[in-house]
Amino acid sequence: MERIKVIHDTIGNTLTVWLGTPQAEYVSTLTDDEVVVMKDRVGRVLGVEVLHCRPVEPDGRLSLEVSIPPALPPG
Repeated sequence: MERIKVIHDTIGNTLTVWLGTPQAEYVSTLTDDEVVVMKDRVGRVLGVEVLHCRPVEPDGRLSLEVSIPPALPPG
């Protein structure tokens, strides 16, 4: 199982989600929604970074919900 790394930078107000190895990042692109998409040399998405991400909970915590579809059978 691959690991997903989630980093919430409370000083820079960013939320970064790595789906692959950060060291493999080759190019990053800023979208119109102020989300940075990081890709490797062949164009696979390695991660995303959400800019201006601030918690809405009064205690400063950030809630995260993850939905992972079941793996497809081989073949």
